[in-house]
Amino acid sequence: MASNRTLIPIYTTKGDLGAYLIYPYIYDRLGEWIGWVTPDRHVYSVHGQYVGWLTGDPRILRKRAEDFNQPHRVPPPRPARISPPPHVPLASLMSELTYGIIDVLEDEPELLPSVDFGELREDMD
Repeated sequence: MASNRTLIPIYTTKGDLGAYLIYPYIYDRLGEWIGWVTPDRHVYSVHGQYVGWLTGDPRILRKRAEDFNQPHRVPPPRPARISPPPHVPLASLMSELTYGIIDVLEDEPELLPSVDFGELREDMD
């Protein structure tokens, strides 16, 4: 169960809290599941779309001109919502990004919607 694992804050390049990782699941700041990370650090949305990669900082980055032809992955089973802690450690100083790399949580957070949101969610028929 995810709640027994270590909670790791994921930051933005500006040093703000962007998300949480309880391997392999990624949660937003409210505790909603928004994606997951593979063993080789590739990040996917809850809908199975490729988002980018997880750095050691940790941040979620992607190439600005990313090819969206990455293979779609079947999401893991939906985890329970988490209760985020009231405080997290301050982020370490983040290195600047080159023009060709973007910070997903800062520049394109819509790539990581919760299960109930996003263009690729299942219809409610």
